[in-house]
Amino acid sequence: MTGPVVRPDPGNLALSRKEDFQAFVDAPHRIRPDVLNRHALGTLTGPARDAYDRARRQWHANLGPIRTPQLASLHEDLWDIVDSNVQDGDQAKGAVAVDAFPGLGKTTAVLAFAREFHRREIAEHGAFTGQGHERWPVCRVGLTGNTGMKDLNRAMLEFFGHPGRQSSTAARLGLQALDCMLSCEVRLLVLDDLHFLKWRKTSGIEVSNHLKWIANEFPVTLLKVGVGLAGKGLFSEGEDRGETALAQTGQRTTRLDMPPFTIGSEQGRRQWRQLLLALEQRIVLADAYPGMLADDLSDYLFARSTGHIGSLMTLVNRGCQRAQRTGTERLTQELLDQVKNDAAAEHARRELEYAFGAGKATSRPARIRAAG
Repeated sequence: MTGPVVRPDPGNLALSRKEDFQAFVDAPHRIRPDVLNRHALGTLTGPARDAYDRARRQWHANLGPIRTPQLASLHEDLWDIVDSNVQDGDQAKGAVAVDAFPGLGKTTAVLAFAREFHRREIAEHGAFTGQGHERWPVCRVGLTGNTGMKDLNRAMLEFFGHPGRQSSTAARLGLQALDCMLSCEVRLLVLDDLHFLKWRKTSGIEVSNHLKWIANEFPVTLLKVGVGLAGKGLFSEGEDRGETALAQTGQRTTRLDMPPFTIGSEQGRRQWRQLLLALEQRIVLADAYPGMLADDLSDYLFARSTGHIGSLMTLVNRGCQRAQRTGTERLTQELLDQVKNDAAAEHARRELEYAFGAGKATSRPARIRAAG
């Protein structure tokens, strides 16, 4: 007899390892806890109340991803590129770089795409290759500030748990990584936090050349994720016009962006409102109500987040935790004023708050303002 399937704790995963990435891919959709009114909430006592509050804490900490226009556009572009990269192995495939400021949800969006791609490939081709190896359509590697060629090769082998990853030459590690990619029929190689590399230093040039080798020899689409990659020289020669390695990397790489929300146009204001309405529907607080975010807190939330979805999600998550813990059971400006957000958003909020207060800006669409 087989026992129940024990799933790994979603909060204890390292996506740089294939088993954890598989758990991420296979994780079922979270079930939203029931929204209880004040009376029903008061009837919960002891373990039942503890379990309900724990479920709400976990739910509010994982409200995303939300299919925003930015995420949808990025996914469409990624599907175009990945699906067009079905050339035979003798041809280099085009690479992708998602280059955007922090707090715009680029890693979240890329991981959501990687999960969909992994699921599709397994559904179409099966969990095992024709040679009997495990099929791993996606390999995800996180880079550090000291990543060199050998470190990158070792990180790829770490994903597969290769026994030879601890001690070997850079060239040998690279060949072992190639063998893993070929055996497991990897089709998408995600390199996260690429901005940690010092592109204009020796290690950066080495890794750039190494990425060219991967693009030439590995039958994968390289998906690079980072902050300010253009400014760091990924798409150009860098400071030294002779650094053609970086220029060639740029010629083979399509740059994609994740722009923030803006309220300078009616379309931007409508998109912001749709985001808040979608977020409202996910909040599990006893006194939450329609319009709590989209009507009563629209300008305030834009000022506190400056249109960055990462800052918004952080603020709403922390606000929900405080509202639950204090018994407020709703989000208000008074409560959110007590909640700290990331330093970048806090630094930029004053100018926006002044513009909203002086009537020089609004986040609400015209029809909503007219109805109000």
